[in-house]
Amino acid sequence: MPIKIGGTLKMTGQIIDGKKIAGELKASLRQTIDDALSKNLRKPGLAVILVGNDPASEIYVRNKRLACDEVGIQSFFHHLPKSTDEKTIAQLILSLNQDPTVDGILVQAPLPHGIHADSLYDLIDPKKDVDGFHPFNVGRLMQRRPLLRPCTPYGIILLLNHINQVYKGKHAVIVGASNIVGRPMALELLIAGATVTICHRFTRHLEHYVQDADILISAVGKQNLIKGDWIKFGATVIDVGLVRLENGQVTGDVEFDVAKEKAAWITPVPGGVGPMTVAILMHNTLKAAGYPVTA
Repeated sequence: MPIKIGGTLKMTGQIIDGKKIAGELKASLRQTIDDALSKNLRKPGLAVILVGNDPASEIYVRNKRLACDEVGIQSFFHHLPKSTDEKTIAQLILSLNQDPTVDGILVQAPLPHGIHADSLYDLIDPKKDVDGFHPFNVGRLMQRRPLLRPCTPYGIILLLNHINQVYKGKHAVIVGASNIVGRPMALELLIAGATVTICHRFTRHLEHYVQDADILISAVGKQNLIKGDWIKFGATVIDVGLVRLENGQVTGDVEFDVAKEKAAWITPVPGGVGPMTVAILMHNTLKAAGYPVTA
């Protein structure tokens, strides 16, 4: 809501509480599973493959396994040594494709040097591709006929829907063009009816595009990449960036304290997009298992 401070109009940016919204979604998924189990149906199963001992990846995998426990999904954890070759990982994926107790398969990134992630993603049965990275699922999204959708972009759409975001006639600017967030995010926003601009490392005058954004989504991972005074008054700001500082604190791409004075809505880091990404992974696993999910 706009207020005047010292004669200057400022926005008191409302926080989009991703942790709370994700909690509500997971509670709904838990109820769906409980109802199915009462009818003697089996639990959905999610297989996670972690190669090596990357500390951040270990934390992400632990959070995903905890979410499985919370929702009621059976998790299968395959922790392979860093020395594992690509052929061995491929064979594991192919065996999981054939396992009827496994509904979803996730290969945790980043993978050790020399292993081609895209080649492994391509081997996952599209019906078990709960990350939404397989070309089949990305192609379906591009055709506006989505099946399993990339987790972070779809989680962001649910966050935006939660605040009744208007898309049609709005300019959505995405900073970052990765296959995981930026590109599928553009497809999601096009489906919703927004006019979309994608900025990337070759974009000149980034501030020009940010200043015109009604909806800004930044997914780069660089502290204070987006200056707070660039934010358009009344914009919605979604910060996907995750930067761990030397003091152990976590921050995002956006200069939050300044940006929140101009934005109508803004996500914090942490506690914004991250919890929704995990919740959508759970949602996709239920969907892959054939459970009735409506999100």
